[in-house]
Amino acid sequence: MNTFLLMCWEFFKTGLFAVGGGLASIPFLREMSIKYGWFTLDQLTTMIAVSESTPGPIGVNMATYVGYEMFGIAGGLFATLSLVAPSIIVICIVAKMLEKFKQAKVVQGIFTGLRPAVVGFILSAVVSIFLMALFNVDAWKASGAVMDLFKWKAILLFAGLMAFNHFKPKLHPIFMIIIAGAAGLLLGF
Repeated sequence: MNTFLLMCWEFFKTGLFAVGGGLASIPFLREMSIKYGWFTLDQLTTMIAVSESTPGPIGVNMATYVGYEMFGIAGGLFATLSLVAPSIIVICIVAKMLEKFKQAKVVQGIFTGLRPAVVGFILSAVVSIFLMALFNVDAWKASGAVMDLFKWKAILLFAGLMAFNHFKPKLHPIFMIIIAGAAGLLLGF
């Protein structure tokens, strides 16, 4: 299959099955990285950071970023459209049917079952991001030294921002993003 069409298909599947929003798309992107090698896991971490720090839904930002990196403007556009197409299709179908069946026990049961799955997808994404951001398994495997497993600058920044957030909980998240970006620039991440 043509790589462009394959990318569109993968993002369509991601949009169809990443129930729970953009963070739920991260495991699918991780699989794309491993299966196709379109981008590395380090690049995925960068994509997540860029997508989280720019306006808009993270899943859409990620699709646009990956598509653009692979095929330029056309790739960004079609990856994004491929990701959102299932949502548009499903929401049109659901909107028609939900009004009619929203009190049905089957529909309520389906939504009750989907909630834990959504939490699982999001938790999986959080764990993946946490591990990619703070640990360097490849360096550890190469050297065998336990100290190489940890990304010390990232861990210190993480701990500092967590402490800062604890003592200044009303600080707007944009300031945390700016602080993290500046620290990354100054510390040479």
